[in-house]
Amino acid sequence: MMIPIVILVISFLLDGVLSNFLPYMVGDLSLFTPMLTIVSLVIIYPFFTKKKRNYFIICFVLGLIYDFMYTNLLFYNAILFLGLGVIIMFLHRYIRLNWLSLLLFISLAIIGYEAMNVIIILIFQLVPMTFYRFLYKISHSLLLNLIYGELLYLIIILIPKKYKRFAINS
Repeated sequence: MMIPIVILVISFLLDGVLSNFLPYMVGDLSLFTPMLTIVSLVIIYPFFTKKKRNYFIICFVLGLIYDFMYTNLLFYNAILFLGLGVIIMFLHRYIRLNWLSLLLFISLAIIGYEAMNVIIILIFQLVPMTFYRFLYKISHSLLLNLIYGELLYLIIILIPKKYKRFAINS
């Protein structure tokens, strides 16, 4: 149980640090948008295959903390992260985790998160949203997050088996 918490804390803190240091290119959109907390939710799911309820609680609480620290929108990301947890659970149900499928999982998680954001923005007409901006946000967030996900995956593979409680196909 300690490994997922460490991964979540490091990812959460790196989200804040990297968002301050990565250059902004067009208005409020960065060339590399860190979504490392979302990547960590994908990575830690295998630790909770027998305890799905605990995983959903972690998703909700992490989203709530994310709201307090980064967005000032109470329960917004908590609900989105919970929805993302459901998407991740369904992906893991049908596809085994390995190097290649991890890229797919992270990509679908980021696309799912951004799609949920866009749907909420369009429903409540919070800011003008175009399909181009949606694609731009996805394309500029994939590279950094895929690299981070693969690095985390490599680190988890290198952890001795006595600390892991799940199998990863290498």
